Amino acid sequence: MALPLMPKATAVWLVENTALSFIQIADFCGLHELEIQAIADGDVGMGMQGLSPLANGQLTQQELDRCAADPKARLKLAKSTNPVPTARGKGARYTPVSKRQDRPDGIAWLLKNHPELQDVQIAKLLGTTKPTIKAIRDKTHWNSANITARNPVTLGLCTEADLEKLAVIARGRAKKLEKAEDRAAEALLSDSSED
Repeated sequence: MALPLMPKATAVWLVENTALSFIQIADFCGLHELEIQAIADGDVGMGMQGLSPLANGQLTQQELDRCAADPKARLKLAKSTNPVPTARGKGARYTPVSKRQDRPDGIAWLLKNHPELQDVQIAKLLGTTKPTIKAIRDKTHWNSANITARNPVTLGLCTEADLEKLAVIARGRAKKLEKAEDRAAEALLSDSSED
């Protein structure tokens, strides 16, 4: 069920400016009827600025009039005309300027603690380049003397969920490669024993 923005402030406005019943206001705002009673009595929300659902487009005057005339009617939230935000697409990660100096530390930590990760995965996770990763691995990075391995999650360069997801994928790929190598070795042994 969709609720209005700032339900308590909306309830304060509805109590002060309409003749709606407490049940109608409680149902619209997602609050308990006794909480609306307390707002009306001045026990809750004292000094709280009411928020008009008419002004922010969450309710129409016709809907308000309809429900004021019929105590059994329930208020319905107006459909929003605002565009719905879309999920961010896949692409290069943006790292704020303030965090960019921490990126080599995060790369060093990943190379040390997650050697199963490929350079491409690290580059995508931290928003860096393969040459930078290679320079840190080979200790030829221009600032390699000052690089200390620090967890990129605590540095704010990536989320724990993203890191764990990549680690699981990398471990799965490593197991597949290991099984394929074992099968190849067994096939080689069986071929040499037949000769």
